[in-house]
Amino acid sequence: MSSNGINGCSHQYSEWKVGLISNTGKYLTAESFGFKINVSGGSLKKKQTFYLEQDPVEEVIYIRSHTGRYLSADKYGNLTCEAEEREATEKFSVEYDKSGSGKWAFKSVAHGNYLQENEGFAKCFAKNITATEMWVVQLSIHPQVNLKNVNRKRYAHLHDDELQVTEVIPWGQDALVILHFADGRYALKTCDNRFLNNDGTLSKDLSDSNKFTLEIKSGTNSGLAFKDNQGIYLTAVGSTATMKGRNKTVTKDELFMVEDSSPQVVLTSKQNNKKVSTRQGVDVTANQDGEDTDREIFQMELLTPTTEDSAGVWCFRTVDNTYWCQEQLGGIQASTKDNRNPGTRFVVEWLGDGTIAIKANNGNYVQSKSTGQLIGCSTSVTDKEKFVVRIINRPLLLLKNEHGFVGLKPSGSQKAEVQCSKSNYEDIFLESSSDGHYYLKGINGKYWSVQDDNSITADSDTPIPFLLEPRGSSTLTIKAPNGNYIKGEHNGLFRAVGQEIDSSMVWEF
Repeated sequence: MSSNGINGCSHQYSEWKVGLISNTGKYLTAESFGFKINVSGGSLKKKQTFYLEQDPVEEVIYIRSHTGRYLSADKYGNLTCEAEEREATEKFSVEYDKSGSGKWAFKSVAHGNYLQENEGFAKCFAKNITATEMWVVQLSIHPQVNLKNVNRKRYAHLHDDELQVTEVIPWGQDALVILHFADGRYALKTCDNRFLNNDGTLSKDLSDSNKFTLEIKSGTNSGLAFKDNQGIYLTAVGSTATMKGRNKTVTKDELFMVEDSSPQVVLTSKQNNKKVSTRQGVDVTANQDGEDTDREIFQMELLTPTTEDSAGVWCFRTVDNTYWCQEQLGGIQASTKDNRNPGTRFVVEWLGDGTIAIKANNGNYVQSKSTGQLIGCSTSVTDKEKFVVRIINRPLLLLKNEHGFVGLKPSGSQKAEVQCSKSNYEDIFLESSSDGHYYLKGINGKYWSVQDDNSITADSDTPIPFLLEPRGSSTLTIKAPNGNYIKGEHNGLFRAVGQEIDSSMVWEF
């Protein structure tokens, strides 16, 4: 899985971003210098992150470290991580624990030996599989994803009290799936916090019937398979494509790809307080009140990231798989499926008050006319050019950066301080306001607030406004009420002290 963009695949082959946990609970670690490999990591950080690259032809994988180099094994069992190319000594096959624990064994294809831990060192010399040759594979990705079936080429979403694989485009919060890591296995959790059971039903409680072991498949058809405690794989069944366990073998029907979930938003014109919509056809118009429908939801897709010198360039995608386009004559229409069309490129400027200004490819700001019609025709920003943004496909936030997940310090601490070095995700409940601000609530039921030392605590009984500003396909910044951005540090500190945005203030969400 790539760290940016699509989690599940690259253009040439699929790759899965993981941490490998030994029998003693330590992570396989690639040192930044000297190409040395050991088993010393106590948590999943940068040096403990590996990419399992799937071969497009053979049923083998390659293990790439954070340095961009590949794991190699020689005939004496010595491991190094210095190879820049994928050759025979970098090939590994995968075998799965037959007891259903979810653990994997990695076998050197060239020499027939298994990867093992030996007193903190990594070797590849064992001829047989014992406990020291088994590894827990922990996905090192943001757990809120979209799940696509390889054969049906459709996405899973919550519908009729089931997870059904029927959406051409994953739309709205119902298409979010949370990959919940538990005891070396994974559960699939819906946007309303229910777990998928192997019979296709959903339940609130975590149990053996909704924990699945992961299996990776390479070759012509590649992807992930989910196997239940009875050895049966999840697939999409029948005309409703309901996800449930059915077969004991893996075909394209049982394979899934995992993709990042792009931000989907509802935009409201500051001028007339109407929602932007395509309900009336191809015209993009700010003319709707009432409940959100799919026609008032737009997916923001980043083309060019924000830099110190320029704002980000985005496309706005509709539920019909078309894009906003500034027509040469007239206003903005959802008229093309080709986002290479220059008219689909829009610069988004975050104005710091919960609103954005959108600049069309003609260099003018998009204005909402008195009729609600949107057109790129303005050279300055007034209320006519401002739009309130509300993210709708995140009923809760799971925030993550290179140091770990965001959550409350252990309950023994004196105050409910928020930190950013937790090993597992923690729910952060999101409440939106009508002016573009958000209220963030911890698992203790209290709202986030800013302390005198700029630390963030979940201790308020009343909502306190923060700003969430998407910066990429699955990243955002958080501006606190003191006007600063929240910054994460390697020791877990989570404070509103950032002014000029850098990577320490950007969060996967």
